[in-house]
Amino acid sequence: MTISRRQVLSGTAAAGVGLTVAGALPTLAEPAAASHGQDDYRPGHDNGHGGNGRPFPPLQDDPNGILALPAGFSYKIVTREGETDMAGGQGKTPAYHDGTGVVGSDRNGLTIIQNHEMTPYMSTYGVPHIEGTVYDPGAENASGCTVITTDRDGRKKSEWVGISGTVRNCAGGVTPWGTWLTCEETFINAGTTWTAAGHTGTYQKDHGYVFEVLTTDSKHQLPKPIKAFGRFEHEALAVEPNLKHVYLSEDSSGPNGLFYRWTAPNGTRLRQGLANQLSDTAGKLEAMQIRLDDGSILPDVAFLTSAQLGRPFKVSWIEVPDRDARTKTIRTQFTDAQVTRGKKFEGVWSTSKGCYIVNSFAFGASDLPAGATKHDGMVWFYDYEDQTITLVTYFPHNPESEGEGAFPKYADMVFDGPDNVTVTPWGTLVLAEDGVKASHVLSSVPGGPTYAIARNMIVNGTSNGASTYSEFTGPTFSPDGRVLFVNIQAPGVTLAITGPWEKYLG
Repeated sequence: MTISRRQVLSGTAAAGVGLTVAGALPTLAEPAAASHGQDDYRPGHDNGHGGNGRPFPPLQDDPNGILALPAGFSYKIVTREGETDMAGGQGKTPAYHDGTGVVGSDRNGLTIIQNHEMTPYMSTYGVPHIEGTVYDPGAENASGCTVITTDRDGRKKSEWVGISGTVRNCAGGVTPWGTWLTCEETFINAGTTWTAAGHTGTYQKDHGYVFEVLTTDSKHQLPKPIKAFGRFEHEALAVEPNLKHVYLSEDSSGPNGLFYRWTAPNGTRLRQGLANQLSDTAGKLEAMQIRLDDGSILPDVAFLTSAQLGRPFKVSWIEVPDRDARTKTIRTQFTDAQVTRGKKFEGVWSTSKGCYIVNSFAFGASDLPAGATKHDGMVWFYDYEDQTITLVTYFPHNPESEGEGAFPKYADMVFDGPDNVTVTPWGTLVLAEDGVKASHVLSSVPGGPTYAIARNMIVNGTSNGASTYSEFTGPTFSPDGRVLFVNIQAPGVTLAITGPWEKYLG
């Protein structure tokens, strides 16, 4: 998400975009698979329980100019790029905070693993190459992950490097066994040269893979790609609780990206150390096909609109011919008639019954096939058992969302560009907004309303005579629901937000 919507837009419009959700679904999503106390909720099924969440109180501006929050909520700064220290003399916290997951919890506190999405020398504070963490020595001062420990209230205790020498680690996913799978949102061949900030280098290894980051110290990491999961511009993923399937999103264009399912070989159950457990060609990697009533394949998700909210569509899968993309990128190995594409497949988060999937937006001339409908965000639920996909939240397109400018009149009620997603301990969703103008953290009820939880107040530039604000990234709750961690990407800041969450999300 480093090359975000805010960075690529032309900057010609002057107001925000509204959110409309039509139709209705049973109320709550199911609590996250990584937490305890789960129920059997699935959208589109009669689950016999209510609760829609509640509107949060109005956001109150922060006198410190960091984070606007509702009354009764407060935040702590956990880490800040270039300011907070990493352990063992590893330097300062790296920049460009992105996908984040709480991977461990005990009486001593929480363990978080966090992506830092960069190319070489994109920032002074790239992820340093620490012994035991380096994948590609040629990817200098670039991307990677840090491991962060906090107390149970989110106060930082320590931070260290978990992987380095990677490129554009965007999002990823928490595993059922308590590690983090980090995704490179890039496709680079070994031997490619780079130049930045007066430095020049050459990538020594291919990029575009998933890696596993452990909670151990830097010297005992596993900086080895999981090639079985394919080589493409990975965004995020979810591990099905049966430990036999992994679902992966692709944030790419020209043509638009795909959504994938990886299936383990017969008799294999996934466990820690995937890069050593799985051969490069283990299992089967397949691309999604959304099936219409006549059996034909929907060529792009943008052909569906709010009129189809709550309606499940059958899904089938087609095997990827060359998962390492030695001669052609995976998405160009298929014709448009063979797969369902989508602009900006982004966040993915698993429950015990299915996973939520986000498409961030599609409105540019190159974003959409002829006849498709512009939109400012879609959230889907894929049902593991039924093998269906259902549109659960829809942000209709407003032309005024196509550029930076002054806030709209009701800035905390109009949203665009959902990106990262997480499922709260009470079953509602939290979305990180990567749109234009005001930037929010959002509470979203599948099939229901969306509310502002927080607004970024750190100004990082100007456009069209107005201040600009970075996107939010990496929302993730502590398992007990006490702390919501979320990042501002630039400048990179991790925040721990506490307050009466259950009152509004439960």
